Amino acid sequence: MDLMTTQRPSPVTPTVDLMADGVQHGFLRLPFSRDDSAWGSVMVPLTVIKNGIGQTALLTGGNHGDEYEGPIALFDLARSLKPEDVNGRVIIIPAMNYPAFTAGTRTSPIDKGNMNRSFPGRPDGTMTERIADYFQRVLLPMADIVLDFHSGGKTLDFLPFCAAHILPDKFQEAKSFEFVEAFGAPFSMKMLEIDAVGMYDTAAEEMGKTFITTEIGGAGTATATSVMIAKRGVSNVLKACGIMAGEIDPQPTQWLDMPDGDCFCFAEEGGLIELLVDLGDTVTKGSVIARIYPVTRTGAAPWEIHAKMGGILTARHVPGLVKPGDCVSVIAVAV
Repeated sequence: MDLMTTQRPSPVTPTVDLMADGVQHGFLRLPFSRDDSAWGSVMVPLTVIKNGIGQTALLTGGNHGDEYEGPIALFDLARSLKPEDVNGRVIIIPAMNYPAFTAGTRTSPIDKGNMNRSFPGRPDGTMTERIADYFQRVLLPMADIVLDFHSGGKTLDFLPFCAAHILPDKFQEAKSFEFVEAFGAPFSMKMLEIDAVGMYDTAAEEMGKTFITTEIGGAGTATATSVMIAKRGVSNVLKACGIMAGEIDPQPTQWLDMPDGDCFCFAEEGGLIELLVDLGDTVTKGSVIARIYPVTRTGAAPWEIHAKMGGILTARHVPGLVKPGDCVSVIAVAV
């Protein structure tokens, strides 16, 4: 960014005082002039709960609009957490990319912006970039710990895990993995990203923040079990960092690792997909994990997808039809 851009103020205005004690429910208001509202706004729901001096937790969901465990857990926490239960501050934003969330889409219907590829954002950019800029310049600097909920959305389904990344700063990395374990998901992941450029994760980590994330289920819905994992996990994290009193609810977790790019299998042809293994199944290197049938004619042999490494099937493609380039599966290894 040039100097003028970095100095330009954010167009986002909070309707609550981020520094005040007590509980406040409001919005991040972003002007949005459109056909049906000349002086309209995008109103991103926000809750701030503060009591005295302590750490700040920034809790977010809806980074992608078709992922639901995080928003459910955070809308519930926003209505139930009381100031007397807090030592420090909790900033809750259940749906970061609110236009995408209300549309039920991964990206924003306004600008097709993927929030998790839009950081550090721009105050004079697209709608998604403007929201990202406010997080980058205002909210992330306030936070000590950041928990960003994800799941597979409409196109992927995951074993339920909490995750952090391998980082150059090993103290920061160790702290993040401590909170992953405290979260208490059935699986805990040392996570590898296909492309970390522009991610919220990267923005937080480069500021030195303790950052953890999740992939809890998917398929464009949430289950009673996946929501319970999210609700218990966020409570555990707030207790582990001392913002909430009480003991964490410890849960057994299986640690997994994504050691390199061989974890990912991508479709090179489009068609009808047949998965030959289910989530949680053990696969061996070279085994066939899926077939893709051509759909333009009958009698053609399917294209086979082979595992490039052995391990546990951790994620799978959900829609029955697959396109070239789609991620078909993710394999992780037990630690």
